[in-house]
Amino acid sequence: MGNVAMTRLQEISLVVMRTLIGWHFLYEGFTKLWWPSWTRSGVPLGRWSSAGYLRASSGPLADFFKSFADASWLPWMDLLVAFGLILVGFGLMLGLLTQLACAGALALLALFYLSYVPTRGVMEPGAEGNYLLVNKNLIEAAAVAVVLVFRTGRIAGLDLLFARRGAPQALPAAEAAR
Repeated sequence: MGNVAMTRLQEISLVVMRTLIGWHFLYEGFTKLWWPSWTRSGVPLGRWSSAGYLRASSGPLADFFKSFADASWLPWMDLLVAFGLILVGFGLMLGLLTQLACAGALALLALFYLSYVPTRGVMEPGAEGNYLLVNKNLIEAAAVAVVLVFRTGRIAGLDLLFARRGAPQALPAAEAAR
């Protein structure tokens, strides 16, 4: 298939999508680290924990994920997830190690999707939508895959800046001929 030239608008659209996905990851990570959870009535619950989410796991790997809910090391896993979200978010927003950030995003989204595969297709209490197999995690994973395959770090971001700084300068034709 070779390289296909993109219009400037297509490049900008891909970088905007990468930045928005990055912001989503970054914000999710920061909120998990620094802000407490809240009930629907506005009462603070304390630090964020994935225990409730893990206990509600469904799908083919539900038992695997449910076993983590009461693990003594769950707070460490929660920290790891929060920092992973922050690192992926910064990478995508800044266009820094973009391919690695995309791989991290896809890994996190796969875990989130597999821990709660939407198989019911009906309105569930507390859910913001009705999902059957396809949910926000799967859609965001598809968007990250687009960012990954189009190598948006080569379009704009720190990856591009570092590539330009480290690239050898082309010799003028007269010097190259010698």
